[in-house]
Amino acid sequence: MDLREIRAFADGDDMRRIDPGATARTGQLHVRSFHEDRDDVTLLIADFRHAMLWGTGAALRSVRGARWLARIGWQAVARGASVALMAVGDDGPMLLNAGTGAAQMQALATLMAQAHDAALNRRAHWTDLAPALAQARRMVPPGGQVHLATGPDGLAGTDAALSQLARGRQMRIHLILDPAETAPPTAALSVSDGHATRHGRLSVFDPVPLMAHLRGLGVETETVLPDDTG
Repeated sequence: MDLREIRAFADGDDMRRIDPGATARTGQLHVRSFHEDRDDVTLLIADFRHAMLWGTGAALRSVRGARWLARIGWQAVARGASVALMAVGDDGPMLLNAGTGAAQMQALATLMAQAHDAALNRRAHWTDLAPALAQARRMVPPGGQVHLATGPDGLAGTDAALSQLARGRQMRIHLILDPAETAPPTAALSVSDGHATRHGRLSVFDPVPLMAHLRGLGVETETVLPDDTG
């Protein structure tokens, strides 16, 4: 690896990369970064569109997705990676450019909370995720990682965008499942729009067909169960 720069130490930097010479000259900790680090970028994509703003457990699916992504972000900065955020609402994405250390994760958590508050106050309408995924390609260089937290119903019309984003990158989708999808009630439920009423039973969501389809696009997938995020 070729040396790119020597810079001041930031919270979350790898202590093994401390530069003794620069530290001795300045009296402050300095670390080395290398050209290979440019490829170690992790983009977290939080889906805060209307379809994620519900939940039958302890938290909304959107909140559980944000918690899951924050965990991934902290793991990334611990290894010295740069972390970026895209919070996608019905009015488009809010962005945080890549950065390192604990200060970056604090900024990321703040932006995620602001984006989620804004999403709760928006009027519901359907927004396609594909344009945001196309924008994500410009934020993550080849060799980087992309983590998208969404629901099983959030990927409609995204096949081409996902396939392109996965080329040369590690693309992983985290399917945030609600208790109503993993352990639905056995009794029949009534649904009304104020004019008509229908009755039906919920079935357990089977992720296998969707995961197989995404694997064919070059995308890794995992299910996040209610007990995983609370």
